[in-house]
Amino acid sequence: MATDWRELISVLELHDCTPIGVGAPDRSSATTGASSVSTSSCYRGTNLSLPYRRLFGGQLLAQFVAAAGVAAPEKTIRSIHANFLREGLVDEDVTYQVDHRHRGRSFDTLQISATQTDRLIAVATVAMHVADEGPDIQTIDPAPDLPGADNEITVGLLPWENRSFDDLDDPASAAPHHEMWMRTPAADDDRAYPCVAAYATDLTIIGTALRPLDGFSQGGNGTAFHSAVTSHTMWFHRPIRTDQWLLIRQDSPIIAGGRCYGRGDIITESGSLVASFAQEAVVRMPS
Repeated sequence: MATDWRELISVLELHDCTPIGVGAPDRSSATTGASSVSTSSCYRGTNLSLPYRRLFGGQLLAQFVAAAGVAAPEKTIRSIHANFLREGLVDEDVTYQVDHRHRGRSFDTLQISATQTDRLIAVATVAMHVADEGPDIQTIDPAPDLPGADNEITVGLLPWENRSFDDLDDPASAAPHHEMWMRTPAADDDRAYPCVAAYATDLTIIGTALRPLDGFSQGGNGTAFHSAVTSHTMWFHRPIRTDQWLLIRQDSPIIAGGRCYGRGDIITESGSLVASFAQEAVVRMPS
């Protein structure tokens, strides 16, 4: 698991590996509104020190968001859609090739490929934007009261405060719904918060989908069942800070055909919806 908060922040610090002679993206179209010719940049990220050989998908999501932020610093992230193609290995850095497909006054579109040596392990399409003025209306169920400190829980791979009334490691059957509150330490750079939020949403959808199955729990991955995330999408509605209490509310309407699907919202303690996400994963039970 991530040894501490500092290690997670360190893997968000990507190193520029753009070949010499390849110019930086032309920023002029951000003010003119014109689309530019596709430009490319390259960044390299280190990995979390995990007790197993496979990369955690949340790390890839976080680094995709970080790479997009470096490639389009004049805009903020609007959405990311990632597909995980192959298993990534913890003993080799990940290279992120960023292709700037469109640059406009309000929106940019980036295509990002994550590779290790000559292996393509994941791809993402990231949309960046400049927020516009307009109506600000939401329709969601209100956030419940923050659980007390006696409801603090430990969640592997999440090196920060977490609280919940639910236990995804409980094998007793329950409704496919899960709510967890989280709060991280403060980051030196506010651009880290969307990365960390994306990281956090990758961990508990599968466990939520398994809740109706008696005898199964999130902790059984690799023994009672085998699972792997195939795709993950996230939308950022408003500015997000993870150093303030956030509710991750999620449900899974279906598990079928060897796959599960789940969706969720991230809500502030005051009830503001700041992000939403959806995920599909392969789930294989023993025959």
